[in-house]
Amino acid sequence: MCGATRGGLSLDGVNVTKEAVIQGQVVMEGGTAGKAYVRLLDRDGEFTAEVPTSATGHFRFFAGTGRWTVRVLCPGTEPLDRVVEAAVGRVVDVVMSV
Repeated sequence: MCGATRGGLSLDGVNVTKEAVIQGQVVMEGGTAGKAYVRLLDRDGEFTAEVPTSATGHFRFFAGTGRWTVRVLCPGTEPLDRVVEAAVGRVVDVVMSV
């Protein structure tokens, strides 16, 4: 069983009809990855943004419509990439296991 929060992050105060949201949680064996960083790369692999995970391993980006790569950097593990398709009015939830 993964440690992801049922239903994901709260979207209180986020107007999802006007945003393209990419969010999720980084998990590792035995729990969540609260000391990881998550990068957002554009379709050409260029760095766009980076956020640290919360204590529970959660992260969130507001992005434009299109194809993005979410990259997890966690101490003691190899980088992990996931390609996602974002669109205004849609929330993309990803759980990444390192």
